Amino acid sequence: MTQQELVGVHRGLSGVVMHASKITSVDGEEGVLLHHGYNIHDLAKHSTFEELAYLLLSGELPTQSELDSFSSALKANRKIPKEVIDIIYILKNRHPVDVLRTAVSALPIPDTRERSDVSLEAITEEGIRLISQMPIIVAYHQNMREGRDPIPPSNSLGHAANFLYMMNGKEPPRDAARLMDADLIVHVDHDINASSLTARVTAGTKANLYEAVTGAIGTLAGPAHGGAAEDVMKMVEEIGKPGNAAAYIQDMLDGKRRVTGFGHRVYKTRDPRAHHLEESVQKLSQETGNEILYAILKEVRENMEPLQQKGIYPNVDFFAGVAYSLMGFPTDMFISIFAVGRAPGWIAQYIEQIKENILIRPLSHYVGLPERPYIPISRR
Repeated sequence: MTQQELVGVHRGLSGVVMHASKITSVDGEEGVLLHHGYNIHDLAKHSTFEELAYLLLSGELPTQSELDSFSSALKANRKIPKEVIDIIYILKNRHPVDVLRTAVSALPIPDTRERSDVSLEAITEEGIRLISQMPIIVAYHQNMREGRDPIPPSNSLGHAANFLYMMNGKEPPRDAARLMDADLIVHVDHDINASSLTARVTAGTKANLYEAVTGAIGTLAGPAHGGAAEDVMKMVEEIGKPGNAAAYIQDMLDGKRRVTGFGHRVYKTRDPRAHHLEESVQKLSQETGNEILYAILKEVRENMEPLQQKGIYPNVDFFAGVAYSLMGFPTDMFISIFAVGRAPGWIAQYIEQIKENILIRPLSHYVGLPERPYIPISRR
């Protein structure tokens, strides 16, 4: 197609359908999110992160024996190579997402298998290792920058509970572990968002899974994608206490500034993921006696209600930041936690891409100067 034949420019690829997928369906008008046909409401209420990860990688919910086998495989891969641990230590004073991205890129260094092994079985094994090892990297880094030796993982705990356990060596309360699990579930995949597109573009070049996930983490690190939960927490801290939200929000709206945690590129109604995080955040804030953060969120949401008629509703990030804070995570870890939850989605997107692979190569519409003669430097 020539430039003259181009009709329209879709900035940001908005409205462009690039493939037919079986993984995730997002209906932004109705606020419906499905993974392989299963509604996020049912998954968040009844499932676990391990079960959902299995669903994304295989296309079906597991039987009990399949889930037991999958969970055992995740636990068996919780040990990361010494070379990667050394890299984490060297970078211990860097931002957590920088450390995660670098460590993930280094994970295959000790792997003696040929890079040409692109069988589905090999890639699935790599995917299980990545899902298992990414939270280990995040926890080890937090241990190290706090001046402590890395806390070894517990093979008696599930994925979410073990992640919390590795933060301080204490088995988490059941409700905290459930909130962590719910957070991972609602972040697991969201169709072709920016980081998933990065994973697919990388897969299209026939690069390996580690390279695709490394690129996806780099994309997630952008404040327009994975940084929203961190920004919400900063907003809550600026508001300070219940009663200040109304004036704060009015000042934001008067200045025509965007209130972080509201609105979504796809959803024109309430983000279905937000409901489940809100319930868990409210419950944990009451049980921990730390109700101020949720009270501020509630006031912010109430003061933003008039904008709902314009399709501006709370999104999942509005509650995620407070959820992480209640579980004891420092603010700069939020993006890395998002990545831990999104790992199965990136891997599923990578696998689907390579099954019927094609190099992803869109066009641009050139609007620069027409062809012109080259002028030698002596005449310029």
